Amino acid sequence: MRIPRNLEVWRLGTVNYLEALKLQEKLASERKINKISDTLLSLQHPPTYTLGKRRTDYNLLIPESELKDMGAELHYTQRGGDITFHGPHQAILYPIVSLRDIGFGARKYVENLESTMIDLSSLYGVKAHGLRKCETGVWVEDRKIGAIGVRISSGITSHGLAFNIDPDLSFFKHIVPCGIADKDVTSLRKETDMELPDEAVVQDQLVSCFARLFGYSDIIWKDKRNIDIDG
Repeated sequence: MRIPRNLEVWRLGTVNYLEALKLQEKLASERKINKISDTLLSLQHPPTYTLGKRRTDYNLLIPESELKDMGAELHYTQRGGDITFHGPHQAILYPIVSLRDIGFGARKYVENLESTMIDLSSLYGVKAHGLRKCETGVWVEDRKIGAIGVRISSGITSHGLAFNIDPDLSFFKHIVPCGIADKDVTSLRKETDMELPDEAVVQDQLVSCFARLFGYSDIIWKDKRNIDIDG
């Protein structure tokens, strides 16, 4: 019989990228020593470009000095993947979970992150798919709707996925998204014929898709005002 597992979800609203990175590092360290249980950060970022550990700066198509004028930041990270953009109206999930406890390897983990975004898209009549050869993420035909970049250390995950609900897609024109040239970026708003509810509802639906696919029996929701982030 499967042991019931709970997922603690932190609804954090809009969080600066470096603040979120620091929080992930803290929680990942605590998860490694079983001080906390599996935790999922659900948030959005101000306009931010991030590069993975391969440091593919050449996929940033404008001088770094121009980013500030655009109101955007650039950060280097230890996640996998290439350059990507995070910003308002894009749902971010950062799972801090033990792959050993859920019995997943890295490939299965990434496939389930893709399935999380595919399942959410289907709720709005959008047929998305993943598992493109050498290209992680989620696509609607040849248009990318969701990106994945993960870090796994001692079996504990951090970083995660970004799903485009209705971001300003013009920000993607300044990069080669995820290092994949000649492919468009899209959003749920652009692809669906349905009226979208409030973004907080869509983001919670994304969390629910994640919890179901990863076999969590119960979600413990926590809002920012009820979380001691510095504790």
